[in-house]
Amino acid sequence: MDKSTFPIIDTDIHNTFADVSEVTKFLPKHWLGKIQLPSQTFSPSSAGGGSRKDGFTPSGGAPGSDPAYLMKHHMDAWGIEYGVLTGSGCLAVSIHCDPDYGNDVAAAYNDFTVEKWLSFSPRFLGSIVINHSDPLAAAKEIDKHGSNPRFVQIVMASASRTLFGQRQFYPIYEAAERHGLPVAIHPGTEGRGTSGYPTPSGPITRYMEWHNILPINYMSHVNSLVCEGVFERFPKLQFVCIEGGIAWLPHLMWRMDKNYKALRASAPWLKKLPSEYIIDHIKLTTQPIEEPENPRHLSQIFEMIHAEKTVMFSSDYAHWDFDNPHKALPPLEPEMKQRIYYDTAAELYGIAN
Repeated sequence: MDKSTFPIIDTDIHNTFADVSEVTKFLPKHWLGKIQLPSQTFSPSSAGGGSRKDGFTPSGGAPGSDPAYLMKHHMDAWGIEYGVLTGSGCLAVSIHCDPDYGNDVAAAYNDFTVEKWLSFSPRFLGSIVINHSDPLAAAKEIDKHGSNPRFVQIVMASASRTLFGQRQFYPIYEAAERHGLPVAIHPGTEGRGTSGYPTPSGPITRYMEWHNILPINYMSHVNSLVCEGVFERFPKLQFVCIEGGIAWLPHLMWRMDKNYKALRASAPWLKKLPSEYIIDHIKLTTQPIEEPENPRHLSQIFEMIHAEKTVMFSSDYAHWDFDNPHKALPPLEPEMKQRIYYDTAAELYGIAN
């Protein structure tokens, strides 16, 4: 593989543990050193499994479990300067039936990230895992790690019993603003635990259906964040939608703007068009990017959503649908390429050029 000829920040790399004891040693003893997260109501991965076969370490360890191999196999191979770690198998803490257990597993995972990953190389940047079902405890976890410059964002499950614009989540957003950290959501837990069915009309039958329809959850959260006035109350808050697609955003912005003109009395706290809040406060990662038959159509969508402000490259390493940074996107003008592959993420995460 050839190294990249342009700078890259990868905003979604799935690190994990080689052995569960690496995390459970940080758990309070009364949990008996176990991690038990809620099961899914659908096939949990594609037929070939959830990871790239070449992601397994030379010793046979799970993909993403060895910092040295991940650095060599992925970051050095593609010339990726920084990788934002988003964890693996940890986000279901948010939809566990026991919030105390969810809080403790989140805290253990963050301690594990510090010990194994952030200590390995400054090129690894961490995400503070939180249990969003207990916002006060989540805020305390953010405060615990928020002053560590190696943690560059907060990450939580996109699955939830309630929409993220609602006021019970304010302690999370207050803590995020306090530390200047964006809040990111990541899929994988829809249809699990306390979150309910992954669609408004009930369960799905197979993994492909679940994967196809993930954007409806992201649309719902973005709609809620804007219409509930979260970005008026927290004007510095940035919200990152990881691995939720991109092509749905123009439709949502147009529909929200059209309805705002007639229904603005129901949201009197909004001071500008919904699309303006979205462009200013919402970021999207590229993987899994939509792939129209005509690549120019994706370029048109980039124009519609001001991609130079809203879109950041992600590979989703080491999952089965990993995106090669040289082939994932349509041909881009140099300025747009620089923004998507590096500058927007550098600005969001406070990375000095």
